[in-house]
Amino acid sequence: MNDDQLEQCALEYGQQLAFSIQSQPFGPDCEVFKVFDKVFMLIGAYSGKLLVTIKCEPEKSLEYQELYPSISAGYHMSKKHWISIASRPEITADLLQDLIKDSYDLVVGKLPLKDRKRIQNV
Repeated sequence: MNDDQLEQCALEYGQQLAFSIQSQPFGPDCEVFKVFDKVFMLIGAYSGKLLVTIKCEPEKSLEYQELYPSISAGYHMSKKHWISIASRPEITADLLQDLIKDSYDLVVGKLPLKDRKRIQNV
């Protein structure tokens, strides 16, 4: 994927997730996706490079960083719990969507029970 494809895929998929809200609290150069006010994805250009930054389990984070050269510790986020994805040929739409869904599910899993039930009923 190139930068445009990476951004478009992440934007479209993030918008499809139940109760996902897209905003720009850090300005027009950074799209932030939240579920019930909890961030699960950021999309923005940093030093001229587009990055999709998502929440990730620490064990999986290290595994992904070893497997994919375009995945690194989260840019300006907790290096343990977030990863950043840059555009490269090995990043496919399916892989990106799976990683975003995992991030979303991690955040949803920490929500209060009443909010999780609302999501399950969609």
